[in-house]
Amino acid sequence: MKRILLLGATGSIGLQTVDVIEQHPDKFCLVGIAAGHQADVMQKIIDKHPSIQVAGISDVSKANQLKGVKVFSGTNAMVDCIENCEYDLLVNAVVGFRGLKPTLTSLKKGIDVALANKESLVAGGVLVRKTLHETNTKLYPIDSEHSAIFQSLQGNRNEDVKRLIITASGGSFRDKSRDELSDVTVEQTLKHPNWNMGKRITVDSATMVNKGFEVIEAHYLFDLPYEKIDTVLHRQSIVHSMVEYNDNAIIAQLGSADMRLPIQYALCYPDRPVLKEDHPLDMTKTMDLNFKEMDYVRYPMLKLAYEIGKKEGNLGAVFNGADEQAVQLFLEKKISFLQIEESIEQACKNGKYIENPTIEQLEASDAWARKFVIEYWD
Repeated sequence: MKRILLLGATGSIGLQTVDVIEQHPDKFCLVGIAAGHQADVMQKIIDKHPSIQVAGISDVSKANQLKGVKVFSGTNAMVDCIENCEYDLLVNAVVGFRGLKPTLTSLKKGIDVALANKESLVAGGVLVRKTLHETNTKLYPIDSEHSAIFQSLQGNRNEDVKRLIITASGGSFRDKSRDELSDVTVEQTLKHPNWNMGKRITVDSATMVNKGFEVIEAHYLFDLPYEKIDTVLHRQSIVHSMVEYNDNAIIAQLGSADMRLPIQYALCYPDRPVLKEDHPLDMTKTMDLNFKEMDYVRYPMLKLAYEIGKKEGNLGAVFNGADEQAVQLFLEKKISFLQIEESIEQACKNGKYIENPTIEQLEASDAWARKFVIEYWD
């Protein structure tokens, strides 16, 4: 019985993780959860899982609404849960930079992490890599693209890899030219053609920032140089990613647009138990599969991500912090869609570079980037 501590329990990935756990009561028990503010949703999970020992909630004012478990609240709630819970695997489904410290805390405790928090590697990849080596712990990817690569690497050697091929749907505006993006609305941006995701990741998909993050993640997850990581446009989101080997063989993982498959693979690796999906992929009813070369002029944020990734240091924290703040301003209708890109470019251009940052310096870089973006548009 694997004991799971779940961070970001009330979000899309978190709730689907709970579903996977409930599908396999003989394999998993949920021993802890953490979230931001949805105390009512958290309590429903607690009531359904008496094995839960601890709960963490960022919103201090809602802490007293959680009953039947030891409760931690405030900005350090997730770390408090990690330090005060006996568990076998951390599932980090938190969105944003705040997910970095919990990832590092669990790895330093010697416990593996199933990772859906992109920012742990985008902003803190150097520190995470160092901690993995020091503690001999592992990361199991939950992102559909990285899970696809992870699955396609099984039984093969890294030295035989010619390149990783990360697929991208193109987001909400994949059929629009850059000239047509000047007046797109928040509502239009949030209508992703393939996936039902949270607001920030849907916006990031449209700007291709999200794909840039995934390139940086792949570098750290699979220990391959950026020259061996490519991206291609794939409208259908059926081929979740591919690995090409030195002999030119390409191995791909295909599946429906259901995150429960990569979640379960991360939790069960290397086992593949039965998974109940709403609409499992049926290739006899599938449209044609199309692939198109990536256009870095159309998607400049993806090009920038490669540049930031290669420089390492604290620039990933600046890149992510600027994006988080700019997306928030866009969702609040304070800046336009294209001004998200301008915010990130200017922050990365003006941010102070630190080659070997500490966690405190990464936190300071994140805070600086957010402040810079706010003041840039004042």
